[in-house]
Amino acid sequence: MAVQDIMPTWVGATAKQIARGVRRGDVSATQVVADHLDHIARADADLAAFRTVRGGEAITEAEKVDEQEDLANLPLAGVPVAVKENTPVAGLPTWNGSAAVRTPVAEADHEVVRRLRGAGAVIMGVTRMPELGLWALTDDETAVTRNPWNTGRTPGGSSGGAAAAVAAGLVPIAHGNDGLGSIRIPAACCGLIGLKPGRGVVPCQLGADDWFGLTEHGMLTTTVADAAVGFSVLAGRRPDKLVPPQRLRVGVSLRSPVRGVSPDAPNRDAVATAGRLLAAAGHDTVPADPVYPTRLGLQGIATWFAAAAADVQAAEIDRRSLQRRSRRHVALGEWAQRRGYVREADRAAWRERSVGFFTDHSVDLLLTPALAGPPPEAAGWSVRSWRANMAANIRYAPYAAPWNIAGLPSIVVPVGRRPDGLPVAVQLVGPPGSELLLLGVAGQFEMAAPWPRHAPGYPRVGTGSPAVA
Repeated sequence: MAVQDIMPTWVGATAKQIARGVRRGDVSATQVVADHLDHIARADADLAAFRTVRGGEAITEAEKVDEQEDLANLPLAGVPVAVKENTPVAGLPTWNGSAAVRTPVAEADHEVVRRLRGAGAVIMGVTRMPELGLWALTDDETAVTRNPWNTGRTPGGSSGGAAAAVAAGLVPIAHGNDGLGSIRIPAACCGLIGLKPGRGVVPCQLGADDWFGLTEHGMLTTTVADAAVGFSVLAGRRPDKLVPPQRLRVGVSLRSPVRGVSPDAPNRDAVATAGRLLAAAGHDTVPADPVYPTRLGLQGIATWFAAAAADVQAAEIDRRSLQRRSRRHVALGEWAQRRGYVREADRAAWRERSVGFFTDHSVDLLLTPALAGPPPEAAGWSVRSWRANMAANIRYAPYAAPWNIAGLPSIVVPVGRRPDGLPVAVQLVGPPGSELLLLGVAGQFEMAAPWPRHAPGYPRVGTGSPAVA
C-alpha cells in the first residue's frame, strides 16, 4: 500500500481547515491542490478510486481561486473535491460506470458542480462507480475499487470511488448521489459521514427522471462540520451553525426491510452503542419499528429494475454493450414496466406512511443499522451473474432504500469498529426538513465518541502540519 509520510502537508486536513487556511492566507489553493495531487499519484494505484484526475486543469483552477478578491465569501475556498462520474463536469466525459454507457465530453457543469465551484472548491477529477449506478459494489472491466480500511473489501456503491477517496485522504470531501443508498452504504463501509437530503432540497437532474424521483445529491466527509458546509453549498444556502439539539425522542429499530435478512452482531451492537450515546446526550430512546409492507420490497426492487431500463432507453444505449448483470437488470425493468409494477401511487403511499411514522410513534428521529453485514469482497462483480450481485447487495445493505422511496432525509454516522477492524455505523432517519437536526445529532455522536477520520496507514495531520497550526 502506498503511504504518505507524515510531513508538513495539507493532505489529511478537513475541508473547513483548508478553506480557513486559504482565506487567511496561510496557504494557497494551488499548494493545497498540489499536495493532494501528489498523494493521489502515490495512493490511488492501490485503490482505483478515481476514473479521471484533472492534474494540470486542477492546478489552473486553484490558481484562479487564489486570484479571487472575495475569498472571505467562499465556504470551500481552495478545497479539493471529487465528483461522482455520473454527474457532468465540463471538459470531461460522463462515464456512468463503464465505457458502454459513457457519454461525450460535457459542455457545461451540472448544477451541483457549478455550486461547488462557486463556493471555491477545486474539482480534482471524477470517481468510479458501478455501471449505471446499479450496485453497492464498485468495479468494471478496467479496475476494482477497494476499501482503504481493508483492500480486500469493497468500499460499497454506487458512490464507492468517492468513499474510498475520502477515507484515504485523497480529497477531504467528495460528491456522491444516492438512489437506493448509494451515499449511505459507502459511508458505512468506509467509516464516513454520509447525508442523503430529503426530496427536492438539492437539484438532481440525473438520467431519465432521477430514478423516478428517488435520487439525491450529497457529500461524503470525515467530519460533521464538513458535512454541514457541503450540504449547505449543494442546497444553495448560507452555511448554518450547528447547535446541539434539545431533548429528542428517538425510535430504535433493528427490523429489516427485507424478509429473511437481519443485522449481524456488530451491526446490532452499533445500534446499542448509538442508543447509549443518545442517552448520554440527554435524549430518550424507545422501541419503534416501521411497518415495512411486503409490497414495499417488491415495489422498491421493481423500481430499481425500471430505473435502469428508463436510463438506457432515454440514452439510447445498445443493451448488448452492457455488462451481463446490467443486461438482465434492464430486461427485468422493461418487464416490470410492461406489467405495471412501477406505480407512483405505491411510492406515494409509502411516503405518507413514513411521514406518519414520526407522529404515530411520537418520535423525532428513527435509529436503524446502516448495514446488515460486512462489506463484500472487492472483486470482479461486473463479470459475475446478476443473481450473485443481487444476493450480495440485498444481504448486506437492505436498510437504506426505503427512505429514498419515502423521500426522507437520512444520515449514516460511524460509531465504532467491527471485530475485523472495519468501521461500523448506524443510520438516522428524520421527517421532511430535518437535515440540520440529523447533522446536529451526528455532531453529538462525534463529540462523545470521535471516530478515526481516515483508514489506518493513510495520511493524518501530523505534528507541525500547517493544517493544525
